[in-house]
Amino acid sequence: MGRAQGSLASLLNNRWLVFVAAMWVQAVAGIGYLFGSLSPVIKSALGYNQRQIAGLGVAKDLGDSIGFLAGTLCEVLPLWAALLVGALQNFVGYGWVWLIVTGRAPPLPLWAMCVLIFVGTNGETYFNTAALVSGVQNFPKSRGPIVGILKGFAGLSGAILTQIFAMVHSPDHAALIFMVAVGPSMVVIALAFIVRPVSGHRQARSSDPPSFLFVYNICMVLAAYLLGVMLLEDLLDLSHTIIVLLTGILFFLLLLPIAIPLWLTFQIDAVSPAEELLLPAVPKAETSKAGEQVEAILSELEDEKPKEVDLLPPSERQRRIAHLQARLFQAAAEGAVRVKKRRGPHRGEDFTLSQALIKADFWLMFISLLLGSGSGLTVIDNIGQMSESLGYQDTHIFVSMISIWNFLGRVGGGYLSEIIVRDYAYPRPAAMAVSQLIMTIGHLVFAMAWPGTMYIGTLLIGLGYGAHWAIVPAAASELFGLKNFGALYNFLTVANPAGSLIFSGLIASSIYDSEAEKQARGMHDPDEALKCRGAVCFFLTSLIMAGLCDIAAVLSAVLVYRTMVVYRNLYGRALG
Repeated sequence: MGRAQGSLASLLNNRWLVFVAAMWVQAVAGIGYLFGSLSPVIKSALGYNQRQIAGLGVAKDLGDSIGFLAGTLCEVLPLWAALLVGALQNFVGYGWVWLIVTGRAPPLPLWAMCVLIFVGTNGETYFNTAALVSGVQNFPKSRGPIVGILKGFAGLSGAILTQIFAMVHSPDHAALIFMVAVGPSMVVIALAFIVRPVSGHRQARSSDPPSFLFVYNICMVLAAYLLGVMLLEDLLDLSHTIIVLLTGILFFLLLLPIAIPLWLTFQIDAVSPAEELLLPAVPKAETSKAGEQVEAILSELEDEKPKEVDLLPPSERQRRIAHLQARLFQAAAEGAVRVKKRRGPHRGEDFTLSQALIKADFWLMFISLLLGSGSGLTVIDNIGQMSESLGYQDTHIFVSMISIWNFLGRVGGGYLSEIIVRDYAYPRPAAMAVSQLIMTIGHLVFAMAWPGTMYIGTLLIGLGYGAHWAIVPAAASELFGLKNFGALYNFLTVANPAGSLIFSGLIASSIYDSEAEKQARGMHDPDEALKCRGAVCFFLTSLIMAGLCDIAAVLSAVLVYRTMVVYRNLYGRALG
């Protein structure tokens, strides 16, 4: 009995259980991705025109990206409290919309509907922040894979929720709004007390590589399976029984990762005695007072260290740094040296948001993200019109495909960037520069508009855009620390709506409308007069987006150059 209780306690405190629970939270967190399915229901029920629906879309984008409050609450409150706040916002916002659409509540003016959509969608910022904060704090040595997998599941959640609704098979389309209001909230409430930073050692373990490999395999199978299900449902008229069976398989794939914490808990010891000796825990009481002195001496070391030391081979560099560090500790202990007061954190230490905002590296990362992800989001927002202008009838297949490639880009971006920093101690933003060059090729492919280029361009843009959201959060946590990661991450996410507003709302739409007006001269069909046909519709836009991605890649390269020493100090010891 006692052994069973010990195993259960070990399971509940297993960081892999927390990670799996965070994956499930993220699997229902992409509420904003379903707006394209919700908006027709709202439009028909309330009699809105396209401009009014566009206003709701802007409210959705703002709610999806403005997470300052979520980041702040995750710093001052337990993560379970932040998750419950997000669940409450999601339920109230979309629940009220459902009541209005179904006539159970009186209609509200457009501005009030925008507020409800904003509040409901903003709930997912709490889900995202809590999942990422728990992940990077529990796995500080595997930030790339953790962020990539979690962000990947968030990107795939729209397809997951759509498949679940297909299984429900409700003739009432407003039921989708009800599902969005209730489903994610129930899942998050059920998992709120599991998703948290756990105590204990957080160093890399020998069981981590096979565990991550297992999760990656599940991700690949899940993406391929969802793509296959989408194609089947699009091409064939499947019976409800088959759809239920396909959704059951989807649930099985989503539940499979729970095998990792179960195996680690019941098949091998959580921490072997030998491993415990190698990873000694220091009581907080012993470190609270000494911590400040150690940090100050390490800061002094950074100031006193000759610049040429960073250019030495890893083994020699470590020897020189260890020697200088020992001298400083001895001098401080004897009182021969008075440790200077710190002038603020160095890169790689914990920054507050206000401290990060005055650093050039932070703005290089933000502007590069704005240009790269903004150009990718422009394609995602306009993929239906792009395919329609080139004569494709089934435009939604490209929407589904770019969602899958976005997912794989996030998972793959986290994996490949981790190889760069682990195996070569090279700055993680180098992977971002590569993804932006891939997006440049994708935009140029769209501009050429040759037969089949929609498929190739969708692949390249989806992969490149998704990679941004695995690489940037991990890089931010490395350069500016984990303590205030929630606030830093949520500030960086503002780049998404800002890029979409400038590139899609101003550039792409203006060029499209201009070309549509040129083609409309002499037309008598008012519906056709609003549409643009041919490669010219997005040719100039695609060229501009390609240029912006090139600029983003240059900024990422500058960031790589500026942070080489930081990453060498963070990861060079493992290579030595």
